[in-house]
Amino acid sequence: QVQLVESGGGLVQVGGSLRLSCAASGRTFTNSAMAWFRQAPGKEREFVAGQNWSGTRRAYGDAVKGRFTISRDYGKNTVDLQMGSLKPEDTATYYCAAGDRHGLELERAYDYWGQGIQVIVSS
Repeated sequence: QVQLVESGGGLVQVGGSLRLSCAASGRTFTNSAMAWFRQAPGKEREFVAGQNWSGTRRAYGDAVKGRFTISRDYGKNTVDLQMGSLKPEDTATYYCAAGDRHGLELERAYDYWGQGIQVIVSS
């Protein structure tokens, strides 16, 4: 039914760039917040970037501020994450999420999750 599918992951060198995309299907998310989270081996899932439903607010985790940019295309029902100046610490599985509740940085605000996509930054 409702699906979020990430794409664009892969292997990249330190300092490089990568663009992740998340395509939603089964329903539109024009009235939902959308976000990216990530989980590195041995670590808890952390907030990376999010944008509220109206597009008036964007938020970024401290570790990625100034390096990552989230963007949404409401017509295509997609959300992208442009990642630059990549570091080995960015290596993780990245998850796309969508939700209809307040709390842009909070996992509990999101009801729908993608399957995750791997990003590996080699040093």
